[in-house]
Amino acid sequence: MRLLRILLITLGFIACTAQATPVAPKNGAEFITLSAPQPVLSSGKKIEVIEFFMYHCPACNALEPSLNEWVKKQGDNILFRRMHLPLTGEKDPEAHLFLTLEAMNLETAMHAKVLIAWHVDRSRLTNDAENIDWAVKNGIDKAKFLSFYNSFAVVTKLSNLSKLVATYKVDSTPTFVVDGRYLTNPSMIAGANSNLPREQLYPATMQVLEALIAKSKK
Repeated sequence: MRLLRILLITLGFIACTAQATPVAPKNGAEFITLSAPQPVLSSGKKIEVIEFFMYHCPACNALEPSLNEWVKKQGDNILFRRMHLPLTGEKDPEAHLFLTLEAMNLETAMHAKVLIAWHVDRSRLTNDAENIDWAVKNGIDKAKFLSFYNSFAVVTKLSNLSKLVATYKVDSTPTFVVDGRYLTNPSMIAGANSNLPREQLYPATMQVLEALIAKSKK
């Protein structure tokens, strides 16, 4: 009887573990398929992976270490890029900063520094003046930053960002879209795997992304 109880506990543990690392995600559970596939910037064998995020988002910041490690591991297997949700509309200051750094080819180099400003230094970059002050403090030439910040290209992208995000059906962060077709996020994965330990959520998210990349390549 005791051996049977141990066996049942062991089988239960194995089942929970398998559920905690979903390598075979199901449509409508761990991910959804967009009704209207979106164009991608990747070419060849690379699969595009977009992270929809916001600088002030605590979950985006918490996910960052796992995400960075995963992106490095993928190498040339993916084209990874970010898109900032314009929370306050077409003049959202966080999205404005993101698009400016992107236009200056500084987004990748400065991404971690913006997150530190928000989540470690508790600096609230919530208006133009604070964005400009942050840029100067981080070694970016003020005149050059302003020329991009106020440029027609960046301002136009900012004003159109809400419409662009809406085409992906994204309404929360962090959210990922793989190959312009498959949408997933940690909340969906947690909801579909009720026994998933909290500390396993982000590794499980990376596993779902890998499964969707493999699905995209078929």
